[in-house]
Amino acid sequence: MTALATAAPRGSRHLAGTGTLLRFALRRDRVMIPVWTAVNVLMVLSMPSTLKSLYGTAAERADLVRQMETNASFRALIGPVFDTSIGALTAWRVGVFAAALAAVTSLLVVVRHTRDEEESGRQELVASGMVGRRASLTAALLSAAVANAVLALLVTAGLAVQGAAGALSFGLGLAGVGMVFATMAAIAAQLTESARLARGLTAAVLGAAFVLRAAGDSATDDRSSVLTWLSPLGWVENQRSFADERWWVLLLFAAATAAQGGLAYALAGRRDVGMSFLPTRPGPAAGRLGTAAALAWRLQRGGVLGWSIGFFVAGIVYGGLTDGAADLVRDNDSAREIFQRMGGQSGLTDAFLASMVGMLGLIAALYVVASVLRLSGEESSGRAEPLLANAVGRLRWAAGHLAVAFGGSVWIMLLAGLGFAVGYGKQIGPILGACLVQIPAIWVIGGIAVLLYGVLPRGATAAWGVAGAVLLLGWVGPALNVPQPVLDISPFGHLPKLPGAGMAWGPVAALTGIAVALVAAGLAGLRRRDMTT
Repeated sequence: MTALATAAPRGSRHLAGTGTLLRFALRRDRVMIPVWTAVNVLMVLSMPSTLKSLYGTAAERADLVRQMETNASFRALIGPVFDTSIGALTAWRVGVFAAALAAVTSLLVVVRHTRDEEESGRQELVASGMVGRRASLTAALLSAAVANAVLALLVTAGLAVQGAAGALSFGLGLAGVGMVFATMAAIAAQLTESARLARGLTAAVLGAAFVLRAAGDSATDDRSSVLTWLSPLGWVENQRSFADERWWVLLLFAAATAAQGGLAYALAGRRDVGMSFLPTRPGPAAGRLGTAAALAWRLQRGGVLGWSIGFFVAGIVYGGLTDGAADLVRDNDSAREIFQRMGGQSGLTDAFLASMVGMLGLIAALYVVASVLRLSGEESSGRAEPLLANAVGRLRWAAGHLAVAFGGSVWIMLLAGLGFAVGYGKQIGPILGACLVQIPAIWVIGGIAVLLYGVLPRGATAAWGVAGAVLLLGWVGPALNVPQPVLDISPFGHLPKLPGAGMAWGPVAALTGIAVALVAAGLAGLRRRDMTT
């Protein structure tokens, strides 16, 4: 009895202040969580109407399923199909991508409220008050749980018309993936001393999960590969939402979340605030780090490497799908129209290439925003202050990071073009040109991030909302037949649809000029305002 009486107070002391920290975390995420969740939900809920317009009859849907069963490349990219209903096709078409987006949202939330807080020194200040040892970790995981619960609720409600059981299964599966990667990020936050590395490690695991699922789905046409079952993204597929649901698969999510969460709590109780289990390798104090630009490259080179590999592999995959995709939609007027809206009115193969290149351009906008906002992270953590206290001026300090951001976007799009050349093996020059013509629009999004950081540093994260809105317009807009004036809100809507269409230098020059003006205005604001910590 005495042991039981003392155990409860001791446990409650470890969680003291969790409610207050949770409310604070949700307040800080009042923009990020709604934006990322809205993008995910709209992507999912827009798909049933799109599929009805593309495959309106049962015969058309059955023909699609037959083609997918014999197309290993498309199974690797999207996954297998389990039924011909609109609900099952929706889960097939967006399930993997929606689950991956839920994972990204969760890992960003958890790392932001754990390792980011320790790295900036704020956690030490919080821990000096009446706050339990594991309160911050609990609040971070609960924040991720709130985001995933909202996602599951909205997806379930929106897809209920396709079948209540399937909608609930699909919504819970997406939330399950989110929580698996939330607890995985919690472990990474205990192991590493850098928030950047914690995010990178978790994202690397997500990439490995996608590769395992893709390898498993392409290896067999009977959906029985062991590789698929090794990936949480494969678990979402094998729930078979809207197709004789396997409810027991949800136990895998629960078990993984509980096991990883328990490990994260155990690790959190065995280290001091600010410390980590994996030692940080000290870098050189001179030589390569003798300039602000060299330091910026040292800080961001890991991210550039990861994005480079991802874009090159994506180019290979999309290039390999080109001929098969053209054959798949050749006899479907609605599908062909969507590709032509995304990729121009040229031949179907060129339209597919242009649409896929455009999608990679939209994703590259996320890279440039993340790279630009590294300035905000350096400033808020206090690491920029020692540099600026010496002979390094603000513009020189910022220029190093901006060179990595804007130059890196050119590099990853070039690698995407080379990947297309490897996967497709034709039109190498035109495809490289199509990839590079995306740069001005990417730079406009990066320019908006620079402007927000320079003028409104506390609102700099709104750049993620801009990038998310542009991604949503480019991804979902053509499928929903959104009016062209709405699509033209995005800078990507003004680019020439290469390859296939003629080159238009006017819009390219105009977008480049806008990007330059935005960057100049942001740097002018940075030069005049006070630095914050």
